[in-house]
Amino acid sequence: MKRVLLAMLILTLVASYFAFDLERFFTLESLKQSQSDFAALKEQSTWLVAAAGFALYVIAVALSLPGALVMTLAMGALFGLVMGTLLVSFASSIGATLAFLASRFVLRDTVQQRFGDKLKAINEGIARDGALYLFTLRMVPIFPFFLINLLMGLTPMRTRTFYWVSQAGMLAGTLVFVNAGTQLAKLQSLSGILSPALLFSFALLGVFPMIAKKITSWLQRRRVYANWKRPARFDRNLIVIGGGAAGLVSAYIAAAVKAKVTLIETHKMGGDCLNYGCVPSKALIKSAKLANHIRHGEHYGLNAGAPEFSFRKVMTRVHEVIRTVAPHDSAERYTSLGVEVLQGYARITDPWTVEIKLNDGTIQTLTTRSIIIATGARPFVPPLPGLDEVGYVTSDTLWSTFAELDAAPKRLVVLGGGPIGCELAQSFARLGSEVTQIEMAPRIMIREDIEVSELARVSLTADGVEVLTDHKAVRCEKEGERKYIVVEHDGQSRRIEFDALICAVGRSARLKGFGLEELGIPTQRTVTTNDYLETLYPNIFAAGDVAGPYQFTHTAAHQAWYAAVNALFGDFKRFKVDYSVVPWATFIEPEVARVGLNEQEAREQGIAYEVTKYGMDDLDRAIADGTAHGFVKVLTVPGKDRILGVTIVGEHAGDLLAEFVLAMKHGLGLNKILGTIHTYPTLAEVNKYAAGEWKRAHAPQKLLAWLERYHAWKRG
Repeated sequence: MKRVLLAMLILTLVASYFAFDLERFFTLESLKQSQSDFAALKEQSTWLVAAAGFALYVIAVALSLPGALVMTLAMGALFGLVMGTLLVSFASSIGATLAFLASRFVLRDTVQQRFGDKLKAINEGIARDGALYLFTLRMVPIFPFFLINLLMGLTPMRTRTFYWVSQAGMLAGTLVFVNAGTQLAKLQSLSGILSPALLFSFALLGVFPMIAKKITSWLQRRRVYANWKRPARFDRNLIVIGGGAAGLVSAYIAAAVKAKVTLIETHKMGGDCLNYGCVPSKALIKSAKLANHIRHGEHYGLNAGAPEFSFRKVMTRVHEVIRTVAPHDSAERYTSLGVEVLQGYARITDPWTVEIKLNDGTIQTLTTRSIIIATGARPFVPPLPGLDEVGYVTSDTLWSTFAELDAAPKRLVVLGGGPIGCELAQSFARLGSEVTQIEMAPRIMIREDIEVSELARVSLTADGVEVLTDHKAVRCEKEGERKYIVVEHDGQSRRIEFDALICAVGRSARLKGFGLEELGIPTQRTVTTNDYLETLYPNIFAAGDVAGPYQFTHTAAHQAWYAAVNALFGDFKRFKVDYSVVPWATFIEPEVARVGLNEQEAREQGIAYEVTKYGMDDLDRAIADGTAHGFVKVLTVPGKDRILGVTIVGEHAGDLLAEFVLAMKHGLGLNKILGTIHTYPTLAEVNKYAAGEWKRAHAPQKLLAWLERYHAWKRG
């Protein structure tokens, strides 16, 4: 109501200005005719006239009324250059700030809620370089100042910044116009002030900050490269180090645009995802899931039984799946696409030179305009006393180690309660292992909401996994051939015997041995990059797990596009990597998939939200498939259908999530999902029903009451 009242007051004042033809007093002719009268008033009371003129100027600018230029001339004519400039400078800045605040109070929340997704890039640009943008606009008088005031009020720019930048940016123009006012008698028209030459001068002043910024950036680049000699010509346009997801996509893009590109891989093409991660783990999960279905056959009206299988054959199938997928990522395929593939160890010796120790022992040195570091990550092994003595496997080594076993390890310890640990713990439990999962955090899958973590714990427990949360691994011990891990919980120690131990406590970026230290490229847990994925050297980029902040195959491929395009075409246009809509999934049963915010993140970040939830137990297809467990939970802007985040728990959750990912990426709300036809009976209908729950909760009750009366009247 306050916003409405303020808007009405402003509109009333502006309408009155035009209705009573007050603009006739703000013309050059009127000013020249009244100059002697104003001068007489000034002689009687200088400060009263100054205060009245100051207040009138503030009001005119605050209400965005025309006539500010004429008032500036009047101030110059009455008070001279120095005092006139002071009065106009402060009055115009204060009036502009009032207009800025009025726009912010009346319109900003509405505009940001309605167009928040589309304005995200603008908001980020204002937060970063807003002062520079505003200063540039203020320096060039061809931009309507009143429009600048109103539009800036819709952005997150701080009021203090807006004020002082406006005051500084308008000072040059103020001096020109106040000085013109001191020569009022000689002025024949306002166009005499704004000559083309003067406008051009202002334009040069306006773009000077941008030019200065470019020059500063150029000088910084020169300083970075000062100790290195740039080659006169280059052997390659791009060299990519690492043949995983990020490296393969980067090389593919470069070859597609006909750049000369070399891809260097030390070990296996396809990286961790193909050889140790996504592909083998999903193959194992499928076999374990089928075994579980046999074990619970009565759920489907069949006889339950103990699944009979050879663990060795299960692992053989896993490796067969890897071999089947491998040609997609092979050196032969990428060579056919135009990529030069070299097998060996790469080391960056200067910003444009890569030394490759090939697997045949020879050394090759190549120069290149740009480099992309895509060396991935490896499993992190905690410094646990006694761990090396008892032996362990990781998500990388278990596929080769366990492939030689005739049966799954009888007693298996899984160290870690994240996605990898949960997937492996459930799979091996279903394949016959007695699994103990150890997590030092209060719950497994700590990044998800509490109810999701609890549902995952219940599911793993039902499959026979002993889930020990809030348990800290202290050490490992070995007595003869018997192996133990000692954990602490609530001050009490517990000794757990095992036959095999899987370390699944996270992954760390591969940073050593590539020349980063020698070049002084900053690294912490990952390679330090800017928004364009550039490292310290603007021609050296990083993408994928080695760059963070996510360690997913799909985000590695996503980053690869930005790294490759910026590396090849950054001289013309650079693109900031976009993490606004990043999905991920954990492939336990039921699957857990998420995009955007969940409730705990929204609370931590202080973001207001509404929750809409729809249970899988009410979905026809889920009931028919015997998978009626889980839910869809959607977070939206309060009172709006704009999606902030979605969590899905249930069968094929990772596939179902895609519709919400598309909606968030393109700014589509729940109303669009509700209005989309979904095939019956499918699991995908759950997305539509979740949107329907939101619609029902936001039904216009007052309108419905009137409709009820209308229909009653129609019945007579």
